Amino acid sequence: MLALFENPRLRGGIHAEEHKAETSGVPIALDMPLPKKLYIPVQQHVGKPAEPLVKVGEKVLKGQLLAYSQGTISAPVHAPSSGEIADVMDFPAPHPSALPIRTIIIETDGLDQWQPLKAPDDPFALPAEEICALVGAAGVVGLGGAVFPSAVKLDLGRKNKIHTLLINAGECEPYLTCDDRLMQERAGEIVTGIRLMLRGMNAPEATVGIEDNKPEAFIAMREACAEFANINVVQVPTRYPMGWDRQMLRYLTGREIPADGRATDIGVVIHNVATAHAVYRAVCLNQPLITRVVTVSGSAVAKPQNVEVLIGTLMSEVLDFCAADKSRVARLIMGGPMMGDALPISEVPVVKACNGILALSEQDIEIPEVKPCIRCSTCVTACPVGLLPLEMASRIRANQLDAAVDLGLKDCINCGSCSYVCPSNIPLVHYFKFASGELYKRQQMDHKSEQTKRLIDDRNQRMERIRLEQEAEARRVMEARAARAKEQELAKQKAQQAQQAQQSISEADNKAAVEEVR
Repeated sequence: MLALFENPRLRGGIHAEEHKAETSGVPIALDMPLPKKLYIPVQQHVGKPAEPLVKVGEKVLKGQLLAYSQGTISAPVHAPSSGEIADVMDFPAPHPSALPIRTIIIETDGLDQWQPLKAPDDPFALPAEEICALVGAAGVVGLGGAVFPSAVKLDLGRKNKIHTLLINAGECEPYLTCDDRLMQERAGEIVTGIRLMLRGMNAPEATVGIEDNKPEAFIAMREACAEFANINVVQVPTRYPMGWDRQMLRYLTGREIPADGRATDIGVVIHNVATAHAVYRAVCLNQPLITRVVTVSGSAVAKPQNVEVLIGTLMSEVLDFCAADKSRVARLIMGGPMMGDALPISEVPVVKACNGILALSEQDIEIPEVKPCIRCSTCVTACPVGLLPLEMASRIRANQLDAAVDLGLKDCINCGSCSYVCPSNIPLVHYFKFASGELYKRQQMDHKSEQTKRLIDDRNQRMERIRLEQEAEARRVMEARAARAKEQELAKQKAQQAQQAQQSISEADNKAAVEEVR
């Protein structure tokens, strides 16, 4: 413990029970049966949802584009297998709320037939812009959980003159070993993906950070990188949340990202190791992101293992493949137990963000009694961000959310380290999640109020403009009428004058005639 704190690059964190041995030594299962139906949500990424371009009844091939990206921050989705579009409808999302989301449903035909693929002869001869375009067209997103469109990060890296690509292979969450197995079995493909990322960003070097509880993965990656001097493979301490990008960056580079900044501000771009493998497939094989490796584990699973799953497969089918006893499942989690999402149902699809499906029984989720705080500051020591969890929680309990924000609430990553180490079993992270939700509601209400105020101001301005235009039109009409009346009066006067002149002439003529008669 003392040695840990002597290292200024490592802040906080915990040693959580790993539960990785059950799956880390088992090869990735590639023989999962093809589902009869696939459910592909159009929103599997940060940004705008993809827009469907297929219609019900249309035949599609594996890898075919189903929905195109909208704008820069978006990503397309593709058909994970061949078949027919059965419907485009709202379907429960893999989210704690299970609220419906727009989903494309494919009824598979059992052929699993690829669309024609044209892979480049030499992917390393491609210009950087074309590499980024291929990654974007393949729908590749961050597979570490952030699901940010990878092509956007590659473009940002090139534009910001990045000097280091950091590959995050920490995988610090308990139970999860999908990245570990991927590195053990497909290290060469991952390294090819890393090299393509470097070329896509015009970056000179890359560093791969692997926790030291993955010795087989470390050896495999080091051997695969042996002939590439610009790719360094480094072991980092096994300590949750080492997989947090800022923690990994601080340990490997000794630098820290500004609180309101990004990694690109200090010349670094961070990608997950599984993302590098997806980039390899996108550029070298021209294959879109339609599968991912998922860890299926938990005490309710009889055959815990990593499975390569088609995007859109129902989690219930994946659990059946791994012989899960659904009667024992007390909590179903997508992701890891520390930062994953607890799901109310298993009839939701596997999406790009799903790196784990945990079926936990009652013995795994025993909730201890909450006791009063003893002011031990263990939570402060464990916080990887350097916050004061106890003080933040006390402000939140008193409904002083602004004070909690001043203490750094918005910097909290909800890793759960403080809750894990608390000897009083206080669910600190629950307070922070609640407060973040309340702040979001406030922001939405403030935004709605500002929008309403803006609409009212716009309406008032519009009504004032209409009033002024009407008054101006009324003046113009009155002036036109006055002008016409004046013209008519002048014309009348001229007519009268002409009549009078005519009368005068007639009278003069009559007088002259009378004089002649006389």
